[in-house]
Amino acid sequence: MRDGSKTRAKIVTEALRLFAEKGVAGTSIRDIAGAVGVAEAALYRHFASKDALSRSLFLDGYAKLAADILAADQAHPRFDAKIMRIVEVFCELFDENRALFTFLLLSQHTHLAEVPDEADKNVVEAVRSIFAGAMQRKDIPERDADLLTAMALGIVAQPAIFTLYGRLQGPLHTRAVDLAKAILALMG
Repeated sequence: MRDGSKTRAKIVTEALRLFAEKGVAGTSIRDIAGAVGVAEAALYRHFASKDALSRSLFLDGYAKLAADILAADQAHPRFDAKIMRIVEVFCELFDENRALFTFLLLSQHTHLAEVPDEADKNVVEAVRSIFAGAMQRKDIPERDADLLTAMALGIVAQPAIFTLYGRLQGPLHTRAVDLAKAILALMG
């Protein structure tokens, strides 16, 4: 019996690349199968449909990012160091796996309703929980944690979008210090 893990990994890699380049709607099962070098039927042995593949890629990628954010939180006792490391996590994902970052960014509106509420699987909840904890410890002033989360995520997401569309040049990590400073200034 053949081990399908290599084929599955290649499906994931090529689907992410195509979804990031063309969008999920603009990518067909035939496109993915062609990029992987398998028959269309082979994809259905691993995923029930293109939507199931998209959902799986999103939920797995989003959960991994959330876990990395929480790990950054645990690794640093000082709030400013936590924020710097969390910004670095986003920048590293963008610079090292642009296809996944782009896919998560562009597909969030389709899949966010399916994301569990737990912080270790949900980027928004992970960031929110860090801000709420900082308020509880009096590291930052008491404010609306949801609004702070939305604004902080925007501080990181917009420069990434500008980079994707060529308005900003170079790797995102070169802007990490400025992004972290902007988030810290936001905290008051």
